[in-house]
Amino acid sequence: MSTARDKEKARLFTRRSLIMAGGQAALMSVLAGRLYYLQVLQSDEYTMMANENRMNMRLLAPLRGRIVDRFGQEVASNRQNYRVVLIREQTKSVEETLDRLSDLVPVSNADRARVLKETKRKRGFVPIPVMENLSWDEFSRINVNSPELPGIQLDVGETRHYPYKNLFAHIVGYVGSVSERDLQNLEPDPLLELPGFKIGKNGIEKYYDLSLRGTAGTSRVEANAYGRVIRELNRQEGSAGDDLELTIDVELQKYAVERMGTESAAAVIIDIHTGDVLSMVSVPSFDPNSFTTGIGIEEWKGLQSNPKHPLSNKAIAGQYPPGSTFKMIVALAALEAGVISSDHKVFCNGSTKLGRHKFHCWKRGGHGKLNLRSAIEQSCDVYFYDIAKKVGVDKIAEMANRFGLGNKLDLDLFGEKSGLIPSTEWKQAVRGERWQGGDTFNVGIGQGYVLTTPLQLAVMTARLANGGKSVEPRLVKPRGSTDTDENPDEDRSEIKNEDMGVSKAALRMVLGGMFDVVNGTKGTARASKIKTEGWEMAGKSGTAQVRRISKKERLSRVLKSNERPWEYRDHALFVAYAPFNNPRYAVSVIVEHGGSGSKVAAPIARDLLEEVLRLDPAREKEADDA
Repeated sequence: MSTARDKEKARLFTRRSLIMAGGQAALMSVLAGRLYYLQVLQSDEYTMMANENRMNMRLLAPLRGRIVDRFGQEVASNRQNYRVVLIREQTKSVEETLDRLSDLVPVSNADRARVLKETKRKRGFVPIPVMENLSWDEFSRINVNSPELPGIQLDVGETRHYPYKNLFAHIVGYVGSVSERDLQNLEPDPLLELPGFKIGKNGIEKYYDLSLRGTAGTSRVEANAYGRVIRELNRQEGSAGDDLELTIDVELQKYAVERMGTESAAAVIIDIHTGDVLSMVSVPSFDPNSFTTGIGIEEWKGLQSNPKHPLSNKAIAGQYPPGSTFKMIVALAALEAGVISSDHKVFCNGSTKLGRHKFHCWKRGGHGKLNLRSAIEQSCDVYFYDIAKKVGVDKIAEMANRFGLGNKLDLDLFGEKSGLIPSTEWKQAVRGERWQGGDTFNVGIGQGYVLTTPLQLAVMTARLANGGKSVEPRLVKPRGSTDTDENPDEDRSEIKNEDMGVSKAALRMVLGGMFDVVNGTKGTARASKIKTEGWEMAGKSGTAQVRRISKKERLSRVLKSNERPWEYRDHALFVAYAPFNNPRYAVSVIVEHGGSGSKVAAPIARDLLEEVLRLDPAREKEADDA
C-alpha cells in the first residue's frame, strides 16, 4: 500500500518538475529572443542613440554687426570682454573664494548674493558668471593669483561697446539681455535662449536687430551621463551680423552736442535733396554702455528723475507747438487758395478783435502796415490772424500735411511721434466740439492744438528749400531692400523726390521772407546772420508759449522769460537752411523753456549750419568721384 502511494507521489512530482522546467525554458527562450532582437537586430539603432546621448550640439553666438557713420567711423562695435566665472565643485567654500577674489578686485554685494544664489540652483560643474568687463589690469591681477583662487576661471568673450557714449545714445540705442517679454513677442530663435545673449533694446540696435544679430555657429561636444563636457569634437563658426552705415557725420554730431551744452534741447540737420540726416541731437543724453553692462540703481534713478528727460529722444518724440516757424505754411495755404496775393497788406496796431476777444501781437505797439514778405520778416501775429481767418484751418492743415507735419515720417527708429495738425473734423471727432474762430487764430501763429517734432520741422524746411520736393528723412545709408519687421519690402536704394505741386511763385515769396528774417534790416533774427559770403542762410524764429498770459498780467506787466520758473518759460525754436542761393542743408532747433527763439535758438542754428558747410559731408561724393 505504502509503496504504491510513494510511487504515485513520485510521478506527480516528476510531472510538476517537467512543467516548471518547460515554463522556465519557454521564459528563457523569450528573454533570449528579446536580447537577440535588441543586441543584434536593433544594435545599429541603439548604438546611434547612445552616441547621440553622448554627443551634444551647442549653439555659438555670432559676432554682432558694426554700426558706422557715413565715413566709416565705428559708433557701435564689439570688444573683448574679460570676465570671471566660478565652478562650485572646484572649491571647498564658495564664500572663501569670493573673499579672496575681493582682495584683488571689488566684488559688489549684489554680485556676491547673485553668485551664492546661483550655486544652489545649478550643478557643480556649471560655470557661474561673477564679474564682466574687467580692465586688463584687473584681468591680469586675477590671472597671476589664480592658484590661490580655487574654482575661479578666466574667460574672454565679446561685448557691445559704444565709443562715443552719449553722442549717439538716442540714435544707435543699446543692447540688453533677453527678457521673458522678448521671448513672448519676438519671432522664435534658438539664439534667444543662449545664456548672456543680448539683443537690440533701443534705437538702430532694435530697429535693425535681426540684420545685426547674425547667424549662430555650432559646437559638437562629448559629454558624460551627468552632462559634463569632456571634449569638443568640432566647431563651425557662425556668420557675423551685417554692418550698418549711418547717414550721420560723427564730427558734426560732436559739434552739435557741444554747442547745445546743458540745455534741454533738440536739433536735426538734414540734406534737403537726399534726406540724409547728418546730425540728430537730443540733450541731455546718457551713456548706453551703462545699459549694456548693467546699469546701477542710483544711475537709473537719476536718469528717471531728471526733469530734462535724458532718456527721451526729443528729436522724434518731443511734441511742441511750432510757434511762428509755422507761419510759412499758413502763408503758402493762403497763397495757393487764392485768398491773398503777394501784395496783400494788413495794418497791425498790436492786436485784433474777434467778437469780444482780443488777440495780441507779440509787439505791443504793433508793426504798422505790412505785406506778406515783411510780415514773415518781422513775424507779425496780426497779419497771420488775418490770413488764417481768410483761408480757414482745413486748407492750412492740408498744406501742413504736404510738408511733413502731423504724420510720422517713418525714420529708422521706434518711438517716433506724429505730432498734431488740427482740423474742423478732428475737433468734432476727438473733442466733440465745433471749431471756433479763435481756434483758427491760434493755428495761424502755430499755437493752440498744433504740435510738431523737431524732425518734422527740419523736413518742412527741407521741402521749402528744395523747391517743394517730397524729400524723406533717412538715418541708414541705402542698401537696397531693408529687412525690418515693419517694412521688409521697402526699396530705399533710390531717392524719389516727387514735386508736391506747390506754386514756385508762392515758394519764392515765402523763402524771400525767410531770407529777410536773418538778413533784413528789421528781421527778428538779424543778429544771427551768417556773414561768410556765399553761405548766407534763411530762417524763421518761433517762440511757443507753454502757458497762457492772463489779462491781468497784460494790464500790469508780463514777466520776462528769465523772471519765470524754468518750466513756465516759452520754448525757443528756429528753422533755417543754407546757402540761400544754392540750398543744400536744413536745420531745426528747439530749446525747451529757452525763451526767445531769435535770441536763443537762432544762434545755435546759425552755428550748426556754418559747421555743416565747413565740414560739407558732400565731400564724400567729391572724393569718390575723384
